[in-house]
Amino acid sequence: MKKIVVLTGAGMSAESGINTFRDANGLWEGHDIMKVASPQGFANNPSLVLNFYNKRRSQLFEVTPNKAHHNLKKLEEKYSVHIVTQNVDDLHERAKSTNILHLHGELLKARSSATNDYVCRWEKDIKLGDLAKDGSQLRPHIVWFGEDVPMLEKAIDITEQADILVIIGTSMQVYPAASLINFTKQETPIYFIDPKPYVNKNAFNNLTIIKDVATSGTDILLNMLMY
Repeated sequence: MKKIVVLTGAGMSAESGINTFRDANGLWEGHDIMKVASPQGFANNPSLVLNFYNKRRSQLFEVTPNKAHHNLKKLEEKYSVHIVTQNVDDLHERAKSTNILHLHGELLKARSSATNDYVCRWEKDIKLGDLAKDGSQLRPHIVWFGEDVPMLEKAIDITEQADILVIIGTSMQVYPAASLINFTKQETPIYFIDPKPYVNKNAFNNLTIIKDVATSGTDILLNMLMY
């Protein structure tokens, strides 16, 4: 059975109603990114950071997987499918995809602010005074700017094994996630689904660009790979 590796970004979940929260001027809901998505921001104003992610977490209970999520599950009828996602939502899980790696963490988990070793399921607000087992303040299980990406090596290993690579809803401009495309074998077919694909078509062999949103773009992909 051939192995498809799928790299997904914000555009994958946008049609479910999940806002990227990043404005055209680079702000997240009026906040400087470094104030709500960095260790320094958390140290300076933990209440602001916790509230920011509490809003993101509560929104997950108001949305459902879209057709693109379900289309990726359908690919499992013919392929071994491994999803490497930059998204911190659980929509791939709810669509019943089998193999999912979250590169940037998960909103429905919390972890110790002192160590990466303690991680737990967390579906409600994280409040000041909510402590991990080591006595430190709980924080969102999210990889912030300036932090290592602990799942990167595993993502590289998965991508290197791809017989087919699919990229959906990501600009491929944010590193280190954007570097994963470079770990496929030279002749691996690559399908890039995005309404504004930022990629040099001449830089890769066997690159097919599907200039579309995730739902209709994955419909096209299914027609190419399943039938």
